[in-house]
Amino acid sequence: MFDLLDSLDTQQRGVALHDGQRLRVLAGAGTGKTTALTGRAAYLVTARNITPDRILLLTFTRRAARQMVSRTETLIGRVQKDRAHSGARARIVGGTFHSVAHGALRRYAAPLGLAEGFGVIDPSDAADLIDVIRNSFLQDKALQRRLPRKSTLLDIYCRAVDTATTVSEVVVEVAPWATKHAPAISDICREYVRKKRELGVLDFDDLLLYWREALSHPVVGRQIASDYDHVLVDEYQDVNTLQVDVLKLLTNQGQCLTVVGDDAQAIYSFRASSPDHILNFNSDFPEASTLALTTNYRSTQPILDVANALGSEAEVGFSTKLTVSPSNCAPATKPRLVRCADEDGQSDSVCERVLELREQGIALREQAVLVRAAHHSDRLEIELTRRGIPFVKYGGLKYLEAAHVKDLLAAFRLADNPRDELSWFRIFQLLSGVGPAKARTAIARLGISNDGSLPPLEPSNLPARWAQATKDFGPAARSSADVLLAAILPQVGERLVTHAERLRLAVAPLIESNYQDAAARLTDLEALVQASTSAARLSEVAAEHALEPPSGTSDLAGPPVIDEDYMVISTVHSAKGLEWDAVHVIHAADGNFPSDMALSDAAGLEEERRLFYVALTRARRSLDVYVPLRFHVNRHARDDRNVWAQPSRFLTGAVAPLVDEVTHMRPDDFGVAVIKPIDTAITVDAQLNGLWQ
Repeated sequence: MFDLLDSLDTQQRGVALHDGQRLRVLAGAGTGKTTALTGRAAYLVTARNITPDRILLLTFTRRAARQMVSRTETLIGRVQKDRAHSGARARIVGGTFHSVAHGALRRYAAPLGLAEGFGVIDPSDAADLIDVIRNSFLQDKALQRRLPRKSTLLDIYCRAVDTATTVSEVVVEVAPWATKHAPAISDICREYVRKKRELGVLDFDDLLLYWREALSHPVVGRQIASDYDHVLVDEYQDVNTLQVDVLKLLTNQGQCLTVVGDDAQAIYSFRASSPDHILNFNSDFPEASTLALTTNYRSTQPILDVANALGSEAEVGFSTKLTVSPSNCAPATKPRLVRCADEDGQSDSVCERVLELREQGIALREQAVLVRAAHHSDRLEIELTRRGIPFVKYGGLKYLEAAHVKDLLAAFRLADNPRDELSWFRIFQLLSGVGPAKARTAIARLGISNDGSLPPLEPSNLPARWAQATKDFGPAARSSADVLLAAILPQVGERLVTHAERLRLAVAPLIESNYQDAAARLTDLEALVQASTSAARLSEVAAEHALEPPSGTSDLAGPPVIDEDYMVISTVHSAKGLEWDAVHVIHAADGNFPSDMALSDAAGLEEERRLFYVALTRARRSLDVYVPLRFHVNRHARDDRNVWAQPSRFLTGAVAPLVDEVTHMRPDDFGVAVIKPIDTAITVDAQLNGLWQ
């Protein structure tokens, strides 16, 4: 007979059995925090008879949320011996903060003043909208070439919202060189908010803002919060101030709150998260209990010793010290610190070590090279290719950054909201001979930015304005535009998937005429139509893809990997939550890791320490850290500037005695070559003496 508690260790069992209202679990790397959280959820259902749909699981990626729900369902099914009867998969609520917020706002759109078919724009579209507003401000000569770029402006806006900080204060932190233009930046942010309301769209921050406002409402808030008895949050070290506010409101009627996180892995300050939220949990949620998970099931003890030593020198945080699981029988060898002459020597050393470990039985796919910044692997990628060592690099163009995907999703949004100016701007430019100027003119004639002279644009009056809006288009463009209009307008009694298919058929010829590799792109469009089968509105399909897009697209994936094995290159941020048998951390020198941008900032330096900690704790059996003694300081410069490197300050002090130092030098490093003795003497004294005559 399966006993749920027997599947948990002593510390995890304490989490599952906790009966207080507030619980903080400090869970170190590899200690099974998801196991503890799902174990608690399953125990609440099977032992305390909590209805599954009254449990809310929150985390930061849709994949992690699905994993938690699935694992909880499996545990419940094993206890009840009737997985279908438990119905846990259908009833347990799990998702990201943004996806759960989106679902709540759809339910309560009317009292919040939102249109039923409001759209959700991803960060790329949000930046484009800010750029439009920014360009209008550049008419002021005093601001020309002085305003931050669109990405920085969006970052300023998001940080102000997420941290409840004024724009002026954020500008000092993010773009101090633009401080004197803070009033103009505030005006841009204000216009950005107004424009979103005019277009009937929300960005990611809006989802949380409106959710917080909904929860603050005396009637709506009570209704939303009353749906749950228990709220469980994973990766709590990644929350921001706005998300903490949401949790306070969501649990202010006596609901139980359990959070799990590791302050040592708080590495997303650029998303306005802070380890202070988990370290000072009791300030936000008084009388909370604290439990710790310290038994690591991933790494060997020598690797954990290095990680613990790194944490012991931190100014704040690192509240848990890791110990190896008694069940870990992997060979315990010390991590290696490899000193190399330069970047080429580093690449040479990594390749040799990778192949050596492969011969020892660690497959390439169980090895990863971790870098602080994506460009740090440039030289290594060249050497791997030269030696024929296959690899895959995490990163690249995301699914929603692919133009053809955004094209069809724009059409989906227009089907529910014809006032979406950004979507019209994108769709119009797919037409032959239509550029930005003609697109803006057509949008103005549709009356989207309404000055009161025309009734608000609706599907009912869209056809009447169409001929005027498209009169400057050429014959081919007008013909395609008419097809698009017919596809955008809904038909009475039409199934949603049928409407989606009509839009795909209207957009597909435009994709074929605008992109060279159309065949693969059209496959992506078919996948979008299939995604509409379970949605209530086409704008919801677009919103769901914006909230949690697939990681890549078929047209960008390249040819399939035909090698039997390949290794991974990844930034440390992308590697969080993953693990490999062998990990190689490169460019561990001051200025690279930690980044030179963090060296003058105490808080930034501590985040770099946490990032280094994440890199080290991805390794199960083997850990190699590489220090090039010389590296280039400007990879795009026309000269050949380089500097002598200092080993990362994270490798000194308590860490140094815990690693084996290895020197990797090639015979010609630093211009020193091994040569045979020469019998004859070589002299230039006579030539030199001639100069003094």
